[in-house]
Amino acid sequence: MKLSAQILEPAVRWLTRREHPAGREVTLHRRRIYIVPTRAGYVYALMLVIMLVGAFNYSNSMAFMLTFLLAGLGANSIWHTHRNLLGLRVSRMPLEPVFAGEQALCRYRIENPSHVPRRALLLIRGDIASEPVAVMDRSNTIAHISLPARRRGRLRPGRFTLATTYPLGLFQAWSWIEFDEAVTVYPAPLSTRAETAGPGDDSREFPPLVRAGGEFAGLREYQPGDSLRHLDWKALARTGDLYTREFEEQQGRDLWLDWDSLPAADTETRLSMLCFLVLRADAQRARYGLRLPGLVCQPALGPEHRHRCLTALALFGQSA
Repeated sequence: MKLSAQILEPAVRWLTRREHPAGREVTLHRRRIYIVPTRAGYVYALMLVIMLVGAFNYSNSMAFMLTFLLAGLGANSIWHTHRNLLGLRVSRMPLEPVFAGEQALCRYRIENPSHVPRRALLLIRGDIASEPVAVMDRSNTIAHISLPARRRGRLRPGRFTLATTYPLGLFQAWSWIEFDEAVTVYPAPLSTRAETAGPGDDSREFPPLVRAGGEFAGLREYQPGDSLRHLDWKALARTGDLYTREFEEQQGRDLWLDWDSLPAADTETRLSMLCFLVLRADAQRARYGLRLPGLVCQPALGPEHRHRCLTALALFGQSA
């Protein structure tokens, strides 16, 4: 199966050289679908030739009938295999950022607008293949493929194949699909005792969000990772819901995660250290800012601010 695709791939690339990456959705029409015999298909054809030679040699009408019956079955499977892809609509889904060293999950919605179920559909990129999926009539399903995110930056999934050998495995039909998309790969976090600079550039150790004796500021809903000693047990008894007590930050100061405050290290190590500090500050719900050479993220809170800071680290020294 792979051998056939590899042999014809240069020809297919030539045929599709004018096709640009799609925006959000691709419809598989006849001109986008290609079909070739699989290894099993070649063996099947060789078997038919041997049977035909035997039928001629012995002038056996039953052998002729069986040979032509099997040949018709194989020829009919070409149409069924091609139809298994025809008319499908493939659309990309949002890509979630990952950290370097993790697997980037690329998800695609496959929609079947016809009344004929489509079965044994595979996403293939190089040597990586998804689990087979089926799409029932007038419905859709999600197929996903995991790609290794080896380094920080933008990971573009590139061109992949939607393929099928259904129903008999004698032929493989496939279509090349490419979307204009990219996964943001954050640096791998690296624990450090680096210091952060506060107002006036006075260096200090990164403090916990809440210190003993801090002034009570209010309640918020519990989030995984909150310290148990800051849970409001009385509120739990009253409402049945978990709440965490919040206190004013130490001296009301913003935290600055500063490139120049880190220990001497290479660029990638510093970025990994800053990634760790961003995650820790976010987990402690501290207002923090990020200083990089040529870029400053002002202090703020929340998932959007975390993503903005981590993206700045991911793309540092690269073109966006």
